[in-house]
Amino acid sequence: MHWYLIHTKPRLEKYALENLERQGYECYLPLYPAERLRSRKLTVIDVPLFPRYLFVRLDPEGFGKSWGPIRSTRGVSQMVHFGQRPALADDTLIALLKSREQSCQPEPERLFEQGNIVRITGGPFANIEAIYQMPDGKCRALVLIELLNKPTSMRVDLASLRKAG
Repeated sequence: MHWYLIHTKPRLEKYALENLERQGYECYLPLYPAERLRSRKLTVIDVPLFPRYLFVRLDPEGFGKSWGPIRSTRGVSQMVHFGQRPALADDTLIALLKSREQSCQPEPERLFEQGNIVRITGGPFANIEAIYQMPDGKCRALVLIELLNKPTSMRVDLASLRKAG
């Protein structure tokens, strides 16, 4: 049995994983926690480490589960191939990814870091650049903007901030 690489449809990695597992395939989707805005609130969700890819364990000799249904599984785009050969992932790589994922629960990847240049997209200060300072609750953030040639701290809605540049 070897691990092979599957290319999924955009943002459907978890859907493809669920459908493949429902068919009896052994699969692995490495995830990490990250901050995202959901319903105008900052939440931590698990996102794929390798967007649009997951691993499936198959028998190269064809004695196990058939490879055929994988292509037509919902959420799956195709198996990754190099020429005529499917892309193999080493067992040690999968073991390393699994051990890292289980042993250390990392801090979530922050949406904004202190000192990031952000652009305010709504309200009276729309289209003004600011410097992100810190979160202020689940829905707001503290930013520095320049008013009358003086840096002024201000609380803004997190949903109205975008990374500048």
